[in-house]
Amino acid sequence: MVKSWVLKEQGNPEVVAELAASLGIDSVLANLLVQRGVTSFDDAKAFFRPSLSDLHDPFLLTDMDKAVERLHAAMANNEKILVYGDYDVDGTTAVALMYSFLRERYSNVSYYIPDRYSEGYGVSFKSIEYAAQNGYTLFITLDCGIKAVEKVAHAKTLGIDFVICDHHFPSDIIPDAVAVLDPKRTDCTYPFNDLSGCGVGFKLLQAYCQRYDIPFSELEGLLDLVAVSIASDIVPVIGENRVLAYFGLKRLNENPRYGLKSIIKLSGLDHHSIAIDDIVFKIGPRINAAGRMESGKTAVDLLTASNEEVAKEMANIINECNNDRKNVDRTITLDAFKFIETNPEFANRKSTVLFNPTWHKGVVGIVASRLIETYYRPTVVLTLSSNGFATGSARSVPGFDLYQAVETCSDLLENFGGHMYAAGLTLKVENVEKFSKRFEEVVCSMIKPEMLVPQIEIDSRLNLDEISPKFYRILKQFQPFGPGNMSPVFLTEEVYDNGDGRKVGNGAEHLKLDLIQENNPYKPIGAIGFGLADHYNNIKNGMAFKVCYAVVENHFRGVSTIQLRLKDIKMQNEPF
Repeated sequence: MVKSWVLKEQGNPEVVAELAASLGIDSVLANLLVQRGVTSFDDAKAFFRPSLSDLHDPFLLTDMDKAVERLHAAMANNEKILVYGDYDVDGTTAVALMYSFLRERYSNVSYYIPDRYSEGYGVSFKSIEYAAQNGYTLFITLDCGIKAVEKVAHAKTLGIDFVICDHHFPSDIIPDAVAVLDPKRTDCTYPFNDLSGCGVGFKLLQAYCQRYDIPFSELEGLLDLVAVSIASDIVPVIGENRVLAYFGLKRLNENPRYGLKSIIKLSGLDHHSIAIDDIVFKIGPRINAAGRMESGKTAVDLLTASNEEVAKEMANIINECNNDRKNVDRTITLDAFKFIETNPEFANRKSTVLFNPTWHKGVVGIVASRLIETYYRPTVVLTLSSNGFATGSARSVPGFDLYQAVETCSDLLENFGGHMYAAGLTLKVENVEKFSKRFEEVVCSMIKPEMLVPQIEIDSRLNLDEISPKFYRILKQFQPFGPGNMSPVFLTEEVYDNGDGRKVGNGAEHLKLDLIQENNPYKPIGAIGFGLADHYNNIKNGMAFKVCYAVVENHFRGVSTIQLRLKDIKMQNEPF
């Protein structure tokens, strides 16, 4: 697939020069900072040296006073508390966080994770009946609940109070709970509205500790869970999330809880420093697999394990779930590809909507993401739920507001929720065709042509001789990377392979190169280009080309070297 390269707007030259001088760094690095809103020495200090003192006052969240007081009253009166969260990584880490904190101080607490297949996303009536039958009077939801208007009202008739901790967009009506903590409430003036669901739960505990003089240090052991939620839920790694992720990663690398330590070992991450990408691609999918293939409760059991033996047992179960998930995901993805390729109607569409009642509900979101990698357009993948409805997941392309598009079709839906780039939805089977047609119309009216072409955003031009150990040492301090602070992408032109370039991989689909520029032909730098072997012949013929890439560290046989991870290659005479 041809990709468009877009060079980002460069920082004000005077500001860049002044910042470079004050920090003693080169202008390329200073420009990267300015692009990220860092324009002064003090800004840079806060960026490079995050502090937990930079966290916002949790009582700035609307209803926080009420939430803290209701939680305290429940504990003082020995009420039964049920901690509830969804079956994905954000939900299970949030439940593990809240339950871990409460059980250290209070015994009358338990947790509940809904079944993906019989209960679905969000608060379920089944869970409320369970709470009523078992004498729970306080129901704390995490990563869900903002749309549970009817369910909260029903619970109230049964004598159950709700405290909602969510981060999704609310509807026009806010549930009649004791407290609704959600930075996306229109009446909430909290200064940062991109917290994860686990992050909102953390803010409740931060407020509780402030109110009742519990040292903040007792919360620091929970930050590994917050970091996993931030990475896995793809929320912006800026502002408060950057602080939480920074210290959460520190905890994850130095002293993770037993459950995460076991997953780290199974993921092969126990011998190098764990970064956000490692969570996104290795840790998060394993935790998610429990809810996809069996029960999200297994993930919470893992994350709250109190010893290594239990953690190891739970981690092995979850790893098997992940292996099963991969097999099912692969099969369904191939089915989806075949269906699209054999149905000409999809050729000119700007969206993809697929429904197959036999597909596994637990992997439809992954399949939607896979289809976007190939067809690059907003995608919805649906299957049949146990209650007879079509249900599934939607995924978007950068820049397109998927949530708004789905919301425009809300009259055809039974339920929906999500973010700009990901959503879940449920509808009657007889409405699937109508939804497909309407969704296509909405996408066509909203999407811009450039959104249908994969783009690589490039931060800066760079010459190969500028990539020094000092340069990389400072670049590493830009971490943690993630949305809002992505790993910088550089552009270098007029490069050549030094003659040692080759195809690698089982299918010879990757490129291993040693790159040089004419101004410095005697100092090659290693590069790896995954899936870029199509360029091999032109490169071997000695043609000049340009590359866009991230600068990374390659570990091989105990030796670390700087390497370029190529994102794309274009011949020198090709336009961006």
